[in-house]
Amino acid sequence: MADTVSKKRRSKIMSAVRSKDTKIEVAFRKALWKKRFRYSKNSKKYFGKPDLVLKKYKTVIFLDSCFWHGCKKHLRMPTSSKKYWQNKIERNIARDKEVNAHYRKSGWKIIRIWEHQLKKSPEKVIEKTLKSLKR
Repeated sequence: MADTVSKKRRSKIMSAVRSKDTKIEVAFRKALWKKRFRYSKNSKKYFGKPDLVLKKYKTVIFLDSCFWHGCKKHLRMPTSSKKYWQNKIERNIARDKEVNAHYRKSGWKIIRIWEHQLKKSPEKVIEKTLKSLKR
C-alpha cells in the first residue's frame, strides 16, 4: 500500500521522532535529579544503550515508548508497510529481552518503564523507581 503523505511530509514527520531526550525522558530525569540521584544518560558504553545508568546502584533504566516497544495496550500498528513494521517492532521486543538477560546475568537491576505509565501517573512511577533503587 502506498504512503498517504508525500515523501517531503513523511521526511518531516520522521525527523521529529527522537531516540533520546524525549519529553518523557526529560521529565523523568528531572524528577530523579531532584531526589538527588545521579546518573549517566544514553551511555553507549553499556549494552543496549540504556536511557539512564545509575552505576552506584548497578541499575539501568529504560523508558520504553508504547509504539517502538510494542505495548500490548497502546500499540496501533500502521496500516501501510504492515509487514515491515511488524518485523521492526518484533525485533525491538526481542532485543529488549536480550538486554534484560544480559543485565540479569551481570547482576544489574533493570527497570523498564512504559510511556503510558509515565504519562498517567509520573509521581507513582518515580516513587516506585526510588523504592526499587533503595533496596
